Amino acid sequence: MAKRPDRTIGSISRDSGLALGEAVFRSLCEALQAGAYRAGDRLREEEVAQRLKVSRTPVREALGRLAARGFVEPAAGRGLIVRSLDIAEVLELYAMREILEGAAARLAAEHASAPEIDALTDIEQAFAEHADDATEMARLNRAFHEAICRAARNRYLDNASRELQDWIALLGPTTFSVTGRPSTSHGEHQAIIAAIAARDGDRAEKLARTHIGEALRCRLKLLQKQ
Repeated sequence: MAKRPDRTIGSISRDSGLALGEAVFRSLCEALQAGAYRAGDRLREEEVAQRLKVSRTPVREALGRLAARGFVEPAAGRGLIVRSLDIAEVLELYAMREILEGAAARLAAEHASAPEIDALTDIEQAFAEHADDATEMARLNRAFHEAICRAARNRYLDNASRELQDWIALLGPTTFSVTGRPSTSHGEHQAIIAAIAARDGDRAEKLARTHIGEALRCRLKLLQKQ
């Protein structure tokens, strides 16, 4: 079973140049992505403020933004809860993810530099070395796909992919907890890297889309157990 991260929210940097409400919002999004909060977990304004050592005003602003984006919803009683996605939303999410990841791989095959391809190989090696740690594999998997998006050299694709990652955070346990998924994902990653290195955009896109299709298959397995 994947180990759940401690419910810890990253600290706020007062020297980041961000407005405090924006800094709190980003910190909460990062906590969602890290699995510190999952569907059904309660978010209370006063508790978040205490953890981040800020007043309740920027926390209220950040929670309002999360609610407006549909990430949280009112809870019975006080506070908000992280919402869960229904099956239709999961299918829609993975359909968009397949399109975006395929496009990113194609563009990376056209634009990735040699150091960027080497970095993908390094991330994948670390991924393979943590086959017994689903949580760490999920973190490295995010790093792998983010690196491909950066190599694609398309800011709009990068922004859309980041938005999608926030929604993926609501899905719950990583698909790397499904038996056999770590090894098959490793092979899929290696094939994608090889296609990017060969500058074969068609193949890179096809492999990336198949990779996401396999991730959806594992996600549906997890949902059936809930």
